[in-house]
Amino acid sequence: MTPDDRPLPRADVEIEIPFHDVDMMQVAWHGHYVRYLEIARCKLLDAIDYNYPQMRDSGFAWPVIDLRLRYAAPALFAQRIRIEARLTEWEHRLKVAYTIRDAATGQRLTRASSVQVAVGIDDQDMRLASPPALVERLLAWQEANA
Repeated sequence: MTPDDRPLPRADVEIEIPFHDVDMMQVAWHGHYVRYLEIARCKLLDAIDYNYPQMRDSGFAWPVIDLRLRYAAPALFAQRIRIEARLTEWEHRLKVAYTIRDAATGQRLTRASSVQVAVGIDDQDMRLASPPALVERLLAWQEANA
């Protein structure tokens, strides 16, 4: 198996759209989707043991530098949705692709992606390659899941 053939982590979370996230038409406000993505991204990062506390402890912040969302259908009050997060790039940046679906029917509601880069906490310099702490954890995850 070559490095390109190795699996990349993914995670799914399911949530119910709460009342405080919707407008008077019972549609989830578009800005809340970012929070839904963050919940799934944190679960994905937990899978490789490199969530925000581990990032900080390794000396790096990982700011989001690009975020894209495409809405196909609305999420509604009390609707159960499933957010899938898939790591798609990791060597120079973290790129995560997301799909939000109705949990009951599987209908796609939203597609999104986010890009994060490593920035040294001490020097505030952006790294052009992912730091060893991420690479080591991801390779260990791939080895365990190959």
